[in-house]
This record gives sequence, C-alpha cells and structure tokens, in this order.
Amino acid sequence: MAYTGTFSQSEEFRRMTLIQVIERSVEQLTVQELEALYYDMSTKGYICE
Repeated sequence: MAYTGTFSQSEEFRRMTLIQVIERSVEQLTVQELEALYYDMSTKGYICE
C-alpha cells in the first residue's frame, strides 16, 4: 500500500508541474494563438462548454 501512496504522490507532483508549465506558456500566447488553441481543443473535445 505504501508503494501506491508514493506512486500517487509522484503522479500528482508531475501533474502539477505540467499544469504550471502549460500556464506559463499560455500566458505568452497572442489572442490569435489563443483562439487557434481554443478551436483545436474544442474540436478535439478537450473543452466542453
């Protein structure tokens, strides 16, 4: 059980690290790039409104 707990912590840490990298990258995009990203993500089903 301890192995599973450690594995989950590693997965959560990796997830948070990836989110931070993505957030920093998105902050640097232009409006046109954000619109293109939004369109791409919505057509692939990653964004559902």
